[in-house]
Amino acid sequence: VSLPSDEGHTEHDPDFYFNVFVKAAQQLTKNYPELLSNIKAMSLTCFRDSAVLLDENIKPLYNTILWMDQRVVEPINKIPFINRLLARLVGMTDAIVLNRSRSHSLWHQKYTPEIWQKMRWYAPISSYLTYLITGRLVDCPSNCTGHYPLNYKKGTWYQKTSLRNIYEVPPKKLIELQPSGTIIGTMKDELAVLLGLPAKIPFVLTGSDKSTDTLGVGALESDVAAISYGTASTVTVTNKKYYEPETYLPAYQSCVSGYYNLEVQIYRGYWMLSWFSEQFANEEVLAAKIEEMSAEELLNQKMEQIPAGSDGLLLQPYWESGIKRPLALGSIVGFNGNHTKIHFYKAIIEGIAYALKEGLSSIERHQHQKVKSIRVSGGGSQSDAICQITADIFNLPVTRSTSYESSSLGCAMTVFLALKEYQTPQEAKKMMYHLGKTFTPIKKNAEIYAKLYKNYLKLFPHLDEIYRSIRKIKA
Repeated sequence: VSLPSDEGHTEHDPDFYFNVFVKAAQQLTKNYPELLSNIKAMSLTCFRDSAVLLDENIKPLYNTILWMDQRVVEPINKIPFINRLLARLVGMTDAIVLNRSRSHSLWHQKYTPEIWQKMRWYAPISSYLTYLITGRLVDCPSNCTGHYPLNYKKGTWYQKTSLRNIYEVPPKKLIELQPSGTIIGTMKDELAVLLGLPAKIPFVLTGSDKSTDTLGVGALESDVAAISYGTASTVTVTNKKYYEPETYLPAYQSCVSGYYNLEVQIYRGYWMLSWFSEQFANEEVLAAKIEEMSAEELLNQKMEQIPAGSDGLLLQPYWESGIKRPLALGSIVGFNGNHTKIHFYKAIIEGIAYALKEGLSSIERHQHQKVKSIRVSGGGSQSDAICQITADIFNLPVTRSTSYESSSLGCAMTVFLALKEYQTPQEAKKMMYHLGKTFTPIKKNAEIYAKLYKNYLKLFPHLDEIYRSIRKIKA
């Protein structure tokens, strides 16, 4: 089978990340030798859904296909009839087809079959990095979020015969799993020497970047939501009970063992702001360089001159389809001659918040509990204007933490729990997480957004058939 066009492909040498880690660690130990005696343990938190194909010697056979890669595949094998029938009965056919088409394992089986046959281990990139540090190829379920045959409720791999194993990865080629918070060993002696670190540093399994980010902003209770305004934007609620955030879609294992992250994701999220800058904001990009600031910072300043609701401009942010609505496309409704590109920019920010609010409403219904406050993180959270829009749209207080590196903070909190420095996640949160600025809803704006949100919710039901028709034309 010939390889398809590489348009939209995003992949990287998996050793690149380890090599950068080595250089960074060497620089830190050289510049801050007085801190070395304080080191008690180490861990890593890593981006999700980016697998490494490893041979029997645990060497990569191919570049890591990253989570934001846009390649799709029509799998060689069809889903068994009983699976297709059950999917049709519960209305999940489109979601399963989308998930399989995005599966890197199925792409390799079709386009690089010789590599797939040589593969001994199909592992998240976090597992491979853990192996390079400790010599053990092992990981926790929190790091296996994505296109892996994982039973998220139990934190175990599905067997080959399971109806939910739709990615066709043989169980014998999946890595060992241990709970988050497990000390799996120590850093390899030769690596400790190379980095200039003390020998026998314990290594703790923690969890994925989104999960540690949620813990790092102090969203540990089921009445507190965490919003991450990153390349992919998410809304997450942590719960000790397993609830589906949306019907038939799983909650993920938290970086804190025994907890679950109920998450809804907007795949392109704040990537859309960079896209907008590249496509429409050349003037602002040049002006921002002169002011020694980012284009988004300048656009955020200009956005404050636009009234709440962008003068009726509504944007549905499905620049890339999600699992719940796999055939959806982006839409912009309500244009008139008074709108400017800054209206469009603000409508993107509002549209992402509307979509996350819809996701949070689904989480609240499934867990039978309302959220009372929101914590924000990610690049977008550094903007006061964006935080205020979030507070107004959700009509809830929104707080950002004093630490921008919330994923690293959450990772450290999990490590201290593993070391028994803190006995409970709540104690770790009390001692390590610090509230920053809080934004309260502006009543007038919240009333405008409440009216527009009702119209936003009507967009998808009215456009669903149009999206399906457009996709058939594009195909």
